[in-house]
Amino acid sequence: MLAPRLCWGCDGPARRGQSLCLRCLASLHRLTGEPARLRGLRVWAPVGYSGAARDLVRALKFRGARGVADTMAAQIAAGAPAELLDGPTLVPVPLHPSRRRARGYNQAALIAAALARRTGLELADPLVRSGAATAQVGRHRAARRAGPAGAIAARGRAPARVLLVDDVVTTGATLAECSAALVRAGALETAAVTFARTLGR
Repeated sequence: MLAPRLCWGCDGPARRGQSLCLRCLASLHRLTGEPARLRGLRVWAPVGYSGAARDLVRALKFRGARGVADTMAAQIAAGAPAELLDGPTLVPVPLHPSRRRARGYNQAALIAAALARRTGLELADPLVRSGAATAQVGRHRAARRAGPAGAIAARGRAPARVLLVDDVVTTGATLAECSAALVRAGALETAAVTFARTLGR
């Protein structure tokens, strides 16, 4: 109980309530303010997927560090273009049921919930994933570009304006599939925010 909180980036001491020390926080590769256009979808992320940002994502996905979701949401809320946060409903990218059972949670849903608390935006969870449970990690780039493993669909009618939420975007294929499912279910406008974006995208 008396030991200092450790930084997920360097294992050094971090301030109370923080997931990164000041040095690792300052080392994050900040991206420009404008959303990228991936697969026809506007996607915005505050940082590049490298260094301490990659360490945070891995801690959330593979080490059970649920608390870092709030750090990620804080970075999104602090820098996202105002028009993206102007009244949409937040929708997390779904995780395959078998992967969710193994992990115990959907990391995108944790980030979306933390972002909803920080922004006051509504949160919905209409998307479901079925079929193959292959992880994106380790998939060849061509397979990623072809789309996510398995199928994504929406339950019921989708909100009119949706802001998808995920931890990392690479090719944008998964976000595009989520957007298409929401449009089929009645969404009129979709965009996305993620904590990190693969550099060069």
